Amino acid sequence: MRVLLLNLYYPPDTSATAKMAQTVVNALAEKHDVTVLCGRPSYDPAEHRPWRLYQSENSGRARIIRAGSTDFPRLQMKKRLLNYLSYVFLAVPRALFLPCDVILAMTDPPFEGIVGAFIALLKRKPYVYNIRDLYPDMALGGSIVSPGLLARLWEKLHRWALRRATRVVVLGDDMRNRILAKGVDPARVVVVRDGAELPPQGSSPSFDPQVIQAIRGNSQFVLLHAGNLGFYGAWDTLLAAARELAQDGITIVFVGDGVQRERLQSAAAGLSNVRFLPFFPSSKIPSVLAAADAHVITVKRGLEGVVVPSKMYSILAAGKPVVAVAPDECDVVSIGARKGFSVAANPDDPAQLVQAVRRISRNPDLLRSMGASAAAAAPEYERNKELAKLVEIVSTAAQG
Repeated sequence: MRVLLLNLYYPPDTSATAKMAQTVVNALAEKHDVTVLCGRPSYDPAEHRPWRLYQSENSGRARIIRAGSTDFPRLQMKKRLLNYLSYVFLAVPRALFLPCDVILAMTDPPFEGIVGAFIALLKRKPYVYNIRDLYPDMALGGSIVSPGLLARLWEKLHRWALRRATRVVVLGDDMRNRILAKGVDPARVVVVRDGAELPPQGSSPSFDPQVIQAIRGNSQFVLLHAGNLGFYGAWDTLLAAARELAQDGITIVFVGDGVQRERLQSAAAGLSNVRFLPFFPSSKIPSVLAAADAHVITVKRGLEGVVVPSKMYSILAAGKPVVAVAPDECDVVSIGARKGFSVAANPDDPAQLVQAVRRISRNPDLLRSMGASAAAAAPEYERNKELAKLVEIVSTAAQG
């Protein structure tokens, strides 16, 4: 079977979608021939590529074709839009001449699902739409796009793409509920979680004491948010809670970067128990996960099911408790309550968050029990199991 995967970002891009696209390609390429149609690296790439109209490289049964899109830095939002448009302008005509049996599209650029449906229509091929972030809902929720004609047109085209898809693959039950609310046939909407890689049984991961010290400092209790500081989080609630938690010896540490970081650093000025650190190399992720007493996962109200923080699975694999600052409809809240690895707080209520954090910080037995529950839940979401589901979905779609 020949699979055509569409996504702007692909390594050496360092975005989460680029890394997941490569993971999906590796899984598909064990059985099938895969062609990736991506753009020039532009998302904090590990290396830059010179401009060519199209560049092609092979990796086993995978062929990577890079359209000569612009490669402006991702934080320059207006120029980032040029990256999107130049990629689509070059990718669509190239895709029409690439042989395939099924088309798989992700969500970079944010309207890639519509582009994939259009290409599938012209090529008369089955179409699998793997939604990583739900647009235009996400753009509206983050005030990137204002309600109006553009948003309505985008939503109308997106619903058309959803109806065109043979299968719609989503990251969680909360996102599935969002899609079903748009009138999509439930039989065509399938949950495939990102999952996490589990350490081999009996193995003991080695941790970097310098990374752990950099995160913990002299804090008695560390609540850690590791990941992108985008517009989706209840950041102001976290900072408001931090002011109250300072007297308890509780520190909130943010590891990562994003469009909200500068604003958050300014808002946190004067808070001695809030610290910001840059991303650590991927090889240090086990140490980052191990450094915290508990991890924060946050989704602000209105974005439940729009963004699904897949870092939850890595936290579970590390056997760490979760503080979910998110609406009840989010998977991290519902699964956490069912499995016993999380406490939840209303994303609009700092006092409730303070109460939840104090509860676990003052109860070592509860904290240990939550960590044990996290480790026990992790195997259910093992990444290879989830990838096998996706491979089966794509294979079945191609077979009609």
